[in-house]
Amino acid sequence: MTMKPEKIKEEIFALKEKTNAIILSHNYQRGEVQDIADFVGDSLELSKTASTIDCDVIVFCGVHFMAESASILSPDKTVLLPELDAGCPMADMIQVSLPRKVWKTFPGYEVQPSFVFPHEFTLRDIKAKYPGVPVVAYVNTTADVKAESDICCTSANVVKIIESLPDEKVICIPDRNLSMWAAKNTKKQVITWDGFCHVHDRVTKQDAIRTKQEHPDAILMAHPECRPEVLELADHVTSTSGMLRFAKASDAKEFIVGTEIGIMHRLKKENADKIFYPLRRDMICPNMKKTTLNSVLTALREMKNVIKVPEEIRIPAKRALDRMLMI
Repeated sequence: MTMKPEKIKEEIFALKEKTNAIILSHNYQRGEVQDIADFVGDSLELSKTASTIDCDVIVFCGVHFMAESASILSPDKTVLLPELDAGCPMADMIQVSLPRKVWKTFPGYEVQPSFVFPHEFTLRDIKAKYPGVPVVAYVNTTADVKAESDICCTSANVVKIIESLPDEKVICIPDRNLSMWAAKNTKKQVITWDGFCHVHDRVTKQDAIRTKQEHPDAILMAHPECRPEVLELADHVTSTSGMLRFAKASDAKEFIVGTEIGIMHRLKKENADKIFYPLRRDMICPNMKKTTLNSVLTALREMKNVIKVPEEIRIPAKRALDRMLMI
């Protein structure tokens, strides 16, 4: 017999108290998942918060690399990922060494890449090609990639991180659009990896033009994972947390949201007097939508899908994160 949502929530809250757990939800999660979370936000922001909370269990409603980051920063806590196969295709587009995983196509993605997953070489290969050049790893990477990198960055601080390094040349991985956005805003040479987020990369210049024409009074907020030609048309380029802050502080009443539409749940919740339009209605991450109330309940009930980063990877990965956090 299928349990009613209210009954599921009731059991989740009871188990959460019993196991001394906290629930984290990324901004792209389903609305009902965000609503039961103790904290909602960006991936690194959530992991940092969890590391400061007195708890035994962290239930991370997000994708695999996010749960890894929580494990990196909270090694003594049990980290659960409600849906074990909730991965990030972009994070999987760069690997430390062979064998490479098989790149998959994405439903509704109009422009397929011309490369094969996505390079003929690995992170260690590109480091060998540019010896001594520091690697700036986006937090949207796996733990072993972070461990092989010099410093991490977020979509909000990528330029600041690049500028903090003494080198005139940096390798930026894995998102090509974020890297090109950074290159445009620094005088340093940015060597880009050819990965991408299929949710953001599918947006075209024509999409931005059309949506702005449909909503002429709306402010276009775009995530830097979007293509450069889309960012050029944006009124404000920022991370998901940046969008939340900007929308709340702005006097504008209408906004076009250029990121995964899951964030609109929180935008509407925190700005009841404002209107939000998706840049494209299909800006949906299937992996982010895998987590349900049922999967949260099952993870807590059975203590299943534990994400634990081995110490030999965790320590150097944490070093790369700590270097960023010190900037």
